[in-house]
Parts: sequence; structure tokens; C-alpha cells
Amino acid sequence: MSQIDDLPPLREVLAAHDLDAKKALGQNFLLDLNLTQKIARTAGDLEGAHVIEVGPGPGGLTRAILSLGAEKLTVIERDERCLPALEEIASHYPGRLEIIGGDALKTDFAALAGDRPVRIISNLPYNVGTQLLVNWLLPRAWPPYWQSLTLMFQKEVAQRIVAEAGDNHYGRLGVLAGWRTQARIAFDVPPQAFTPPPKVTSSVVHLTPRAEPLPVAASALERVTQAAFGQRRKMLRQSLKSLGGEALLAKAGIDPTRRAETLSIAEFCELARNL
Repeated sequence: MSQIDDLPPLREVLAAHDLDAKKALGQNFLLDLNLTQKIARTAGDLEGAHVIEVGPGPGGLTRAILSLGAEKLTVIERDERCLPALEEIASHYPGRLEIIGGDALKTDFAALAGDRPVRIISNLPYNVGTQLLVNWLLPRAWPPYWQSLTLMFQKEVAQRIVAEAGDNHYGRLGVLAGWRTQARIAFDVPPQAFTPPPKVTSSVVHLTPRAEPLPVAASALERVTQAAFGQRRKMLRQSLKSLGGEALLAKAGIDPTRRAETLSIAEFCELARNL
């Protein structure tokens, strides 16, 4: 039996259900339940919380979240092979685990949250992690339906999420995350913690919503950051040519010879407001 509950160790679960990680689904399973508890604890006190998890696989993080007292946990799993293993966890925690078989990119998370804020905690599949984060950052209503995001990414992606102006990793993701949240890297996870081990180190990122982000339309900010960082080595008068170039920069009071990575989030918001 495992250290956190009376269920079998995850290696036994994988063997019993003949589960192996599928590269096509971006899967890398975390089997160390002490580590999954550390990830879950990064989200804060879970006693009585409603949590959503994407891509639970055989359920290592799922078990950690439930063992720490989450009142309700909704998991979204695209791989039907993993559902029987998750059903075993649901039986162990009656009435607390809701399993949804389906694609997280097509899921209405606000509807799942209902009328109380949720925490989203996930070891995200590598191939959809960034897109899911952008979707969570850009709902029209703010504050959002989520209270916090505690997410695992490849370390390079995590560095882009928390990057600030002047940093080599600074780009569209850093602007969007910094505009609407306070983001920090909680800790790194080495490749050997996973089965199979990926070729890169991973990082757990914790994001909390800003109460009052700078007022600007998310769609306009997306357009500006996409254009500016799409040609990041060029001066802004060139990279923003399709959006008005020098005229737009003059309206926003920004030197047209600057490059995208030197602009603060406030300056990007000013550009977007003038678009």
C-alpha cells in the first residue's frame, strides 16, 4: 500500500491496467506520491476545496489532491485506458471524484466550476499545456472562475510564463500571464521522476489572479503581442507594421526603434488600447 492512502502503489496500478505512457498524448506519468503531494500542497490548503485536474493518467496527483481533503475533484481524461484506474480511486473516495472522459481543449471549465471558485491543479500533457494556460488566462469576465492555477510545464515554458521585460525568455506568454496574474515557479522536477523520463526538466508554476489587471481588451493585447514577438529581432516600427506601425507607436508614446522584449506589460497594454 502507498504512503498517502490504502490504494496500491502506482507501478502496480500501471501493471494491472496495462498502462504505458503514450507519446501522441504528451503523457509522462508521475509515480512518486510524495512528489504529487508536494505539487498539490503548492496550491495551498485544499480542505473543502473544489479542484479541477486535467490529464490525471493513472491518478497519482488525483490521489494526492483527495488525500489532502479536497471536497470535490473533477478530472478530465482523454485516454480511455486510464478511466478504470480512476474509477478505483473514485470508489475509495465515494462522492468526491467526478471523472469526465474527453478533450480538455473542448471543455467548458467555467460551467464545471459552477458558482464557487475552483483551483486548477495539473501535470499538464506537454502537447496542450500552453494552449490551456492561454485559455485560462483570457476569459472575458474577471476575476475568473478559478482561484489559482498550479501547473506543471517543461521548464523552458515555465520560464516564459514568469519572465519580465528584458529577460531572454520574455514573450507573448510572459505578457499575458503577467498582465492578469502573479506567477512564480514553485520548484523544478527532474526527468527521472517520470515514467518514461522526458528529455527535459519540468517546473511547477503557481498563478493567482490579479484583482484589477490593467484595463484592455484581451483580443487586442493578443494581436499586439503576437505581431511584436513574431519578429522579435526587428524594431517595433517593422514588427507592428501590419497594425499601424509608426502611427500606432506614436499614439502610445513609444519609441519606434525599440524591440518587443524591452516593453513593459503596461506599454503593451497602452499599444493594445490604441489599436
